Amino acid sequence: MNSLFEAADRCVNACGISEKIALTRQTAQAWDKGLLSLHAPDQPKPIAEPGRPSKLVLVLPSKVPKRRLGAADGLAILIHAIAHIEFNAINLAWDAVYRFRDLPKQFYSDWVAVATEEAHHFELLRERLNALGYDYADWPAHNGLWEMAVRTATDPLMRMALVPRVLEARGLDVTPGIIKRLQQVGDEKTVAILEIILCDEIGHVAIGSRWFNYLCRERGLDPEHTFCELAIQHFSGQIAGPFHYEARQQAGFTAAELRALEHVQCLATNAARSST
Repeated sequence: MNSLFEAADRCVNACGISEKIALTRQTAQAWDKGLLSLHAPDQPKPIAEPGRPSKLVLVLPSKVPKRRLGAADGLAILIHAIAHIEFNAINLAWDAVYRFRDLPKQFYSDWVAVATEEAHHFELLRERLNALGYDYADWPAHNGLWEMAVRTATDPLMRMALVPRVLEARGLDVTPGIIKRLQQVGDEKTVAILEIILCDEIGHVAIGSRWFNYLCRERGLDPEHTFCELAIQHFSGQIAGPFHYEARQQAGFTAAELRALEHVQCLATNAARSST
């Protein structure tokens, strides 16, 4: 029987788009059929850059093309930016499977399912890009999500707190506004895709919340206090609202955690005022 960890490693490192999607589906199907074990033939390797299309250029966030719907190619640039997030999310889910060992079987089942859904999201967005005459990697993108994966590579509790519950949860906040803007310009095709993604992403963030809380209980930590401390420590001055409170509550956020995010947002606002 092959190891799920080896299969997940292959998924992370696959560079070709079609290869990564195909390996994701094959691995998920093999796991669901009980063909992959949780036997680890070796320890996880130090985290490195994941497989990406060679054409993709990574730049600083300030250098990413602006997503103005009224500009030429603006819609495609917006879709490309979201597709990049979803492509990163495939790698992040498989890296969580590969990197973190000795956790309950359901942890691995949850993140295999997330990887599969993220691959579906990416395919939907890529098809929309193709319909507009473009493809993934036609524009530069930034590496913020994966940089946080590197920073949390040694601790699944930090990974669950800071990747799904902070960075990926931003999608819960901003997607409704993007949907509204697209409805105003009559782009119902992209709206339909984003509505699917928003619904699924609530579930993905909820998975992050569930395993964050599990790991806190295992270590005798208070989840709310721990999340607040980690958010302030790693994102002070970097989180901006408004927050989609209803979606975040559905995804497992407590009132205290939402207040912590508001506090981090206030730190960002005060820092911005001080610099002007």
